[in-house]
Amino acid sequence: MTTATTEERHLEDLQRDHGPALLSFLLGLTYGDRQRAEDLAQETLVRAWLHPEAFEGPYESMRPWLFTVARRLAIDARRSRLARPAEIGDGVLAVTPDPADATASAEAALDVRAAVRELSPEHREVLVRIYFHGLTVNEAAVDLGIPAGTVKSRSHYALRQLGRSLPGYRPRRAGVARPRAAAPQ
Repeated sequence: MTTATTEERHLEDLQRDHGPALLSFLLGLTYGDRQRAEDLAQETLVRAWLHPEAFEGPYESMRPWLFTVARRLAIDARRSRLARPAEIGDGVLAVTPDPADATASAEAALDVRAAVRELSPEHREVLVRIYFHGLTVNEAAVDLGIPAGTVKSRSHYALRQLGRSLPGYRPRRAGVARPRAAAPQ
């Protein structure tokens, strides 16, 4: 069974007369993504080629039909993209450390140990108790025999010093900031 298709001459006329306006319309629907707009314009013209009956309709112009098809294709493409997880490029994967590679975590642990050794003994003992032993501020204060406010202050200044010493360190905005590197053993 042979499917009827639009004559090549009609498609050429359609592309010449409506192609630029169709592409401009699709650029708006794709937020300026030219490649996606061109793909959708091409798919719209393929639909026109597959449906010669659209040329025989009572329309003065094919533009409304083309724009309707293009809009529906753009909506379908957007829904399809949103229905699946975002794709990541090879560049992201190339710089992402392999979780099975113990080298990165060992290197981070060495960096943390070196940075912690550079702290004053008072700052170091506060961080060790809070971050490495998991004590609360009040528990660390009782253990060290100093006020809780002093524990908070020493913790704050110790973390600031670590932030200057450790590569890639970024304190969190809320709560107590903690280094992202692995803790020393």
